[in-house]
Amino acid sequence: MPRTSPYSIALAEAERTELEARARRYTSSYSEVVRARIVLYAADGLGNDEIAARLDTPRQVVSKWRKRFFDQRLAGLTDLPRGGRPPSFSPDVVVAIKALACEFPAKANKAQPLARWQCPDLARAAVE
Repeated sequence: MPRTSPYSIALAEAERTELEARARRYTSSYSEVVRARIVLYAADGLGNDEIAARLDTPRQVVSKWRKRFFDQRLAGLTDLPRGGRPPSFSPDVVVAIKALACEFPAKANKAQPLARWQCPDLARAAVE
């Protein structure tokens, strides 16, 4: 017998409109689209097992996002901050290094008539 979720979803008209827009948006990430569809299917009265089968995703994922939406509404569909080491370099430095790596070494430094960067040479040029 399929399990029934204790979190029944009833949507306000504005929430339904927003979720339908998220589900149709081509520029959204796949996970955002799936989350919106999970909530829409849940609001239509489908169970977690049926939603999981329709979206080809594990039932635990459906259960998680149904509960998060029930507790926090639309704000619950965003990712929580993840742990991990903070970045070592600022985004500006990363962009500058990538731009340097895309140039020919001879363009950045006339003393090196190389066609490709070697790692030590690129590190030296980045420090300079």
